[in-house]
Amino acid sequence: MDVEDVPEVGPIDYLVLEFPGNRMTGEGLSHLIDLVDRRVIRILDLSFMRKDVDGSVTALQIADLDGDGELDLAVFDGASSGLLGEDDLQEAAADLEPGSSAGVLVYENLWAAPLATALRRSGARLVAGGRIPLGNLLTALDSLE
Repeated sequence: MDVEDVPEVGPIDYLVLEFPGNRMTGEGLSHLIDLVDRRVIRILDLSFMRKDVDGSVTALQIADLDGDGELDLAVFDGASSGLLGEDDLQEAAADLEPGSSAGVLVYENLWAAPLATALRRSGARLVAGGRIPLGNLLTALDSLE
């Protein structure tokens, strides 16, 4: 496919968020919804799982994560692009501590789509990327003082 034919797409990222002790409070949910509403990100896939103390992994339904019968994340029901496969979930589960739950989120950075498209059209290509963990950043800042 020619670069000119590629639709405007921002970088795609993923997060695996572990909730020790199966404690998903939903505290960050309003912030996630705000990012979507403001078109900062677009959620492509959202899955949840629980890893029991015996190591077995169970997929959790998005609609009712805490089992109280109320729709906790109905706003994200159907957020499944197909990018996140069973093998990805199993790989994510391998990093979880037994007795915890996790959310796996795949999202497009909509804020960066125009920049990424312009760079692709100019012939630029991404050759590396990554994130600096907060602990490393704080350590580096402390060493500067």
